[in-house]
Formats: sequence, C-alpha cells, structure tokens
Amino acid sequence: MDRTALGYAELPEKEAWHSMLSALSPFFRFKESTMPDTARTILVVEDDAIVRMLIVDVLEELEYKVLEAEDATSALTFVVDDTRHIDLLMTDQGLPDMKGTALAKKVIELRPQLPVLFASGYSENIDVPPGMHSIGKPFSIDQLRDKVKSILD
Repeated sequence: MDRTALGYAELPEKEAWHSMLSALSPFFRFKESTMPDTARTILVVEDDAIVRMLIVDVLEELEYKVLEAEDATSALTFVVDDTRHIDLLMTDQGLPDMKGTALAKKVIELRPQLPVLFASGYSENIDVPPGMHSIGKPFSIDQLRDKVKSILD
C-alpha cells in the first residue's frame, strides 16, 4: 500500500484487505507514546477504518495526539467531555450518521474556537462554512502535514 497518498486505494479483494488490516491493527497500533505533554490534540472522524488508521498513524508520526471516532455520535462524546482538550476537529463529510458539515456545526456550538478541517473526496462539493478548512482526498502526507500546521500554527 502506498503510504504517500491517503484517502483511497484500489486494492484487489478489498474486503480481504479490510479484514486482514482490521485483524492486524491491534498489533501495530499499540505503541508507547513518546509525545510531549504539550502535543496538540486532533479529533479524527472517519468511518473507513483503514483511512482513519492511516491518518492517525501519520498524525502521530508528526507528534500530534489523536482521538479517533468512526461516526459523528462517537465524536460528540469526545467534544462534550470538558476534560478532553481538542485543538482541531478533522472530519470526513460522508459519515454514516450525519454529514460532516452538520457535525461541525454542532461542535462549534459546544466549542466555538475549535478549528475544523473537512477531509473528503467530496471537498469540491462542500460549502465550507467561513473559518473552516478543507482538504480533498486523496491527499499526500505532505499535504496533510502542511494543512494541519497552517491551521494550528
């Protein structure tokens, strides 16, 4: 799998790859954190487990702390928890339980200063609200790094 581009991969027997990577993910996802306590925290909301795993791995390599959610409902449990510090919401537009733009509006009601980054293959069709950002899938590791840094710095 080419790790320089994130978002989509045309693989033979896609279901087999999903099953294999899902089964193996516990073995390579648990790694001792070496991130400083001051690392910024990004909430990644992506329903495709493989895409989410790749995004999380890249962000962790860039020394960000990452919270993961597979849908808007799970993401909102992190957002309503006042003990959780979140510096950026990165969400897919095509979530199973609501659109990413609807999630972003709910999140901004709860945390008005939280920046939002839409990561979607539909980014050209998203009416991105003012002050929010988008990145189209597939995107490269460098594009993701540059976009996140431009938002957080």
